[in-house]
Parts: sequence; C-alpha cells; structure tokens
Amino acid sequence: MQLRKIFPVIIVLISLSLIGTIYVQYNWLLTMEAEKQHEFKSRLVKSMGDVANSLMEQKSALPTLKSFRNKPGLSWPSEQFRMELMKPPTIAQKFTEFEVQEKLQKSFTQEGLKDIKFEFAITANVNLMHYELKSPNFLNLWQDTVNNLQLVYYFQPESGSDLENLVPEEVMMVVVPNVKKLVLKQMRGMIIGAIFFTIVIILAFYVTVAALIRQKKMSEIKNDFINNMTHEFKTPLATISLAVDALRNDKVLQDRQKMDYFSGIIKEENKRMNKHVETILQAAVMDRQELQLAKRPLHVHELLSEMIDDYELRFQEKNGHAELQLNARRDLVEADPVHFRNLFSNLIDNAVKYSEDNLQLKITTHSTNKNLVVRLEDNGIGMSKETVRRIFEKFYRAHTGNIHNVKGFGLGLSYVKTIVDAHHGKIKVDSTLGRGSVFTLEFPLLKNTGVDPELA
Repeated sequence: MQLRKIFPVIIVLISLSLIGTIYVQYNWLLTMEAEKQHEFKSRLVKSMGDVANSLMEQKSALPTLKSFRNKPGLSWPSEQFRMELMKPPTIAQKFTEFEVQEKLQKSFTQEGLKDIKFEFAITANVNLMHYELKSPNFLNLWQDTVNNLQLVYYFQPESGSDLENLVPEEVMMVVVPNVKKLVLKQMRGMIIGAIFFTIVIILAFYVTVAALIRQKKMSEIKNDFINNMTHEFKTPLATISLAVDALRNDKVLQDRQKMDYFSGIIKEENKRMNKHVETILQAAVMDRQELQLAKRPLHVHELLSEMIDDYELRFQEKNGHAELQLNARRDLVEADPVHFRNLFSNLIDNAVKYSEDNLQLKITTHSTNKNLVVRLEDNGIGMSKETVRRIFEKFYRAHTGNIHNVKGFGLGLSYVKTIVDAHHGKIKVDSTLGRGSVFTLEFPLLKNTGVDPELA
C-alpha cells in the first residue's frame, strides 16, 4: 500500500527532473553557441586588423610615375600632377584582389579559422557605394544579413602622422556565409556529447521507472500469492479438522462406513495439500534455475491415453467428454516423464477448471518431418487478449467472471512454459472469450537411424 501511494510521486519527480535536465542542456547549448559566435567574430576582427596593419605599411611609400601614366587630365609639369604625386596611393592602387585575399586567408588560418569561405571588398568612399576592390560573390552575400556575418574595418593612419590628412578614408568589408553552421560545426563534439549523455539520463530514468513498475507489480503479485496460498491451505486444514472431530464421535466410531468416509476425506485433503506444496517447490526450483531433467525416449500417445483415463471422473463431474485423435505417425520424443506428464496435466486441469458444464476437450496430434505437434482445444470460458498476452507470467491469474470455484497460485502455465522451453519446444495460445481456448505445443521428434515411416 505504501509503494502504491508513493509511486505516482516518484514518477512525477523523475519526469520533472528529466524535463529540467533537458531544458538546462538546451539552454547551455544556446549560451555556448552565442559565446562561440562571439569568439568567432573576435578572431575574424583580429585577423582583419592584422591584415589592415600589413596593408597600411604601403602608405609610407610614395607612388611611382607608372601609376599616373594612364590617369586622364594629368600633365607634367603641373600643380595637379605634383599634388597627385605627393598623395599616397590607395590600397587598390598598391595591391591586387588576389594579394588581399591571400593575406586574409593566411591571417584567418593563423587564428585557427582554416578553410573558411569569405568574400571581401575595399572602398575609399565614405558611403560605401564605390568598391575599389571586391571578390566576385561579395555583393550577393552582403545582402543576406540573416545568415551571413558582416564585418567592417576602417583603415586609419596613426594619429599625428604625416599621412593623417592626406590619405582618403578606406574601409575593408568581409562577409562570412552561414556563420551559424560554421559555429555549430565547431561545437559538434559538445553537441554530440550533450545528446549522448541526455540519452543516457533518459535511459537511466526509463530503467528506474521500469524497475519501480516491476517492483510494484511484484508486490501486488506477492500479496495475491500470499492470499491464495493462505486460502488454499486453510480450506483443507479446516476440512481435516472437521473430519478428525467427526472420527472422535462415538456414533461414527461404531459405523465402519462412516469411518472410511471421513478417513477418505482426510486422505484426499492431505493429497491436495501435498500437491500445493509440490507446486510451490517446483516454482522455487525454477527460480533458482535448478531444474534438472531426466530425459529418456517417451511415446507421447501412450502418455496422453493414460492421462485421459485418469481424468475420466473429472470429466463426468462437468458432464464433459474428451476426444483423442492421435494422428501422428511418429510420437517418440526425448523427455522427462514426470515433468512431461505434469505439463499436460496442468493443461488438462485448466481446461476442466475454466469451463462450465458440457465440457468438450479435443486432443489431436500430427507429426512433421522433425516435430511432433499436440493440439488441445476446449469449449471453456476462453480468455481475453490481455490474459493471453500474460498467461505464462508467474503468479498471474486470469479473471474468471462468474466462475468462483477456481483455485490455484497462478503457477501452472508458468511451469508449463518452463518445461516446454526446457524440452526445446514451442507453445502457442489462441483463445476467444466465451468460446474456449486452443493450446498448440510442438516438440522435436527423437532422431532414429531407421527409415522415417512418413517417407516410406
């Protein structure tokens, strides 16, 4: 009861912890992405500054006559020519597009930004509309302000130098496409790690919740088992006690027939208790995986015929009938006689218990090239899909509707499944509620050196 109360609280707490952990991880990745973008931008700006300082060194050199030959409107000697000759050249006059791009690429590589794609432009116009130098795809990338990173660096001579008022203001612009993709690529290791450990946490929570569910289920099964066991032992003990009291009666002592009757009751109830004890011991042995089989060649047809004869009185109590159709040409298997008998005994016993009057049990066999197939079909109360799915679980007992006289520990079919598996066989259940059930068992036939009668 205590576990039942605290279980929802544990589930809620674990769910909140999981949601909180995922939320924190997500926000941490967003923060890390922003920091990486800032670091990426800082590296780019530093690289552009290094390139700008390198390019500005050309300002100290005066232009050559060759750079003015093709300029229109200039004649020598003249005042205008002298002014142009004294004015330092622009970067576009000093460097080519390839040289500037090479300097930028080299500087980016030194800052750990190897192989990044970028476009650039240099202009001496303040309104940034006239480009002296520009890479081929610069204008297309510069227009996309959402996905691309845009950086602007102003070339300025040192304060107080002779070039301060002579040099036109030049600007270097660099655009890096898909900067978010580049940053996420750099964070790939951290993202994979975060996803991996988040999955580990989810799996840990799943295992914890699954273990709690199993524990809750086992606790309920244990309580049901204790209640069933108490009832199963209390009833025969009470019957034995009443029979013993009756035997002490003087009138009973003088009547041999009554003494035999009450003695028979005590014997039958004692057998019933022994059977329950044996069932519990078998379950304990299977739990410890100590099941040991003494296998030997066994004819299944003979076994089934004997068992049907043993259950004849039980069938009569249900106004029922058992039909055997032993069609298998080969029925020799290697099996433990005791456990194999118990296996079919449990199945037949269930057919009797979970049925009303006019029970019809049909047992058929046939053989394939390698296997013996045994089919048990009854017209009992049947089972729901949920019951069929859980029928082989230990301690599980199906709801029997109006059948109130069904007793047991829920170990019979679990034992059946264990014995079938131990004999390398298979078992299948088909059932319809209110119409009956069909159990189909398949066991490997014992190999022999003779001629297969089916192939003869």
